[in-house]
Amino acid sequence: MESTNNLMKEAVSNNVFPGGVLLVSKDDSVIFFKAYGYANIFSERPMTIRTIFDLASLTKPLATSMVIMKLISQKKLGLDQNLGSILSRFNSTEKGRISIRHMLCHNSGLPDYRPYYKLLCKLEPNQRKDALRGLLEKEQLINSVGKQVLYSDIGFMILCWVIEKVSGNRLDRFVMEEIYGQLGLENLFFVDLDSKPRQEKFAATERCPWRNILLEGVVHDDNAYAAGGVDGHAGLFGAAEDVHSLLSELMAAYHGSPSTGVFDVDLVQMFFKKQEPAGRALGFDTPPLTESSCGRYFSRESVGHLGFTGTSFWMDLDRRAMVILLTNRVHPSRNNNKIKAFRPKLHDIVMKHMANDGSI
Repeated sequence: MESTNNLMKEAVSNNVFPGGVLLVSKDDSVIFFKAYGYANIFSERPMTIRTIFDLASLTKPLATSMVIMKLISQKKLGLDQNLGSILSRFNSTEKGRISIRHMLCHNSGLPDYRPYYKLLCKLEPNQRKDALRGLLEKEQLINSVGKQVLYSDIGFMILCWVIEKVSGNRLDRFVMEEIYGQLGLENLFFVDLDSKPRQEKFAATERCPWRNILLEGVVHDDNAYAAGGVDGHAGLFGAAEDVHSLLSELMAAYHGSPSTGVFDVDLVQMFFKKQEPAGRALGFDTPPLTESSCGRYFSRESVGHLGFTGTSFWMDLDRRAMVILLTNRVHPSRNNNKIKAFRPKLHDIVMKHMANDGSI
């Protein structure tokens, strides 16, 4: 895969990102796994295949959606259960009709984003959780429930609240105990800002303009930071190999041959199925007809997700092929958007290579 290797080197040279890790697998066998560039441009610490990345919105499919799936399998939650039946504070609001399915499909009617952190960070840390929930309760719908798709962090912040209410456990603890720990994944975790700092080698992200620090091992997302580092839309950190292990277990379950009992086959198949009229899978993206970040050659039976910090994964379910690209493209500034044009080019080269060598 020399063309792939050269493209990644060019991306570093052309400042698409300071550094990155690319992992490609086919039929659960890793066929390409390499690190490029720098994890931190100021210290010139090199990227390695074991570098821990701020996965940003990969939190949505790899943590929050996994926990929702688990709670459904435990009969503690239903996909079409309404918010008002779970959280009494939503009973008297228009948001009470929103279902778990709506939030996973991003057609809840909720706004995409609000800068809650600007208010929350003026409060003492122990006051922020209740204050955030008050803001979520008061948030107004901007579309009718179920009528329009709008990618929403806020829906996944509410899902985090749902998870805590239904499970009696925090999102980070539940996902570690019930999923990551069961699969032996030590390098997928949330960074709780109240806990002792972890000593892993992290990829640096942004020199944050309002926190006045270079972020390294601290969540980049402003609202997740204000919430203490753990939320449903962002906060997950991980290394490429552990992301691959989790996705491989999901792929195996989708094809009816899980290696563990962590995931229910029928539920994985349901979560990976495109939901109409939303046109999205449950907690996962699917390729749009044009200008997809996964390029032109992934099948229609593919799922994936992007993260704001420069992370992504795409899984071709038909071909059992997977591409995981983890970068620190927001280091040192989020204003670098070159990765948008780079992602489809990379995926096209990878998939062409697999087609040419007969592996797909």
